[in-house]
Formats: sequence, structure tokens, C-alpha cells
Amino acid sequence: MNYNKEFWDNYTNENEARYNEEFSKYTRDLATSLHCTSILEIGCGTGIDLRLFPDTFQIYGVDLNDNALDIAKGKMPFANFKNANIVDLPFESSSIDFVFTHQLLNYLDDDTLDKGIAEMYRVARKYIMNCEKFEETEKKIDENHKFRNVYKRWLNYNVRIVSNVDMHEDIDPDKSRFTLLKKL
Repeated sequence: MNYNKEFWDNYTNENEARYNEEFSKYTRDLATSLHCTSILEIGCGTGIDLRLFPDTFQIYGVDLNDNALDIAKGKMPFANFKNANIVDLPFESSSIDFVFTHQLLNYLDDDTLDKGIAEMYRVARKYIMNCEKFEETEKKIDENHKFRNVYKRWLNYNVRIVSNVDMHEDIDPDKSRFTLLKKL
């Protein structure tokens, strides 16, 4: 996995400006409606997508950027944030009810993405959600990331596709593809 610290430090410095309350509400309400009590965001950054979850949830976030994790810990001291890699998640198998990514998978090389999806599947107990920039045929966006077709990568796993649609722009202005899976 190629990790560009300078790129991610700059991303962290701009992350608070990316806070989208509608997306945070949507994620919280979805996890609540699915009767989930533990949440893991992979690539959580400063924790902006987790901020509306109440402390009645077991909240976990992992990221590789220590600066982002320090901000997340300051904003949500009741949550558990760790420095961890998507290809080696520090959780037991089937231990987290709801595992999700938001605009992370677009930044991973193909090998890391495939290993990361396997890890997400391993740690998920009930549901997995990905919200990523989408193209049917994956192609570069710029030098740092590319469009993804996450749906096709999940077809080799024992999951039921609950939803695979574009997010409404009021919830996610990037109109990411929303893929929700139930682990079987």
C-alpha cells in the first residue's frame, strides 16, 4: 500500500470543512434502523461521519493519519479511534455490527482494495456500507485516486446486496454510489 503522508496531512487539514451533516444523519439513522449497536468507519479521518452517533453506540474509527485521529479523539472522547490499516484491522472476526467506508476506497490501489474488502467482510457481523465515487469501468480520477465499482467486488462474498444506488446529492454532494450489503 502506498501511503503519501504529505497528501493525507493536507487532506486532514481540510477535513473539517468537508463535514456533511446530512450524510452523518443518514449513516446514523441507517445503522439505528438496522438495529446495529457497534459501528466502524475505516478511513475515518477526523471522525466527521461518526459525530452524530450517540455514546450508546460502540463507536470505532481507524485511519493511518495520527493528526486526523488526534482531532477525532478530541471531538469524540467516548469513541475508540485507532491507527490501523484496512488490510489488517485490529478487530475480532464478526465483531462489528456495521462497517463502512466513505470516500476511502477510491484512494486505494487494486491489491489493497481487494485485501481491504476481505478484511471488512471478516470483521463485519451484520452490515457493510460503501459510499464511493463510481464508474462501471474503473478509471483514474487523478494521480491519487480512481472511480470504483465496489458492487462487483462484493459478488465473490457471501453477502446479499441490499442497495446499490447513487446517493442523492442532498445527502452526498459527490453523488457517490451507495452500496449496502448484509453479511450472510
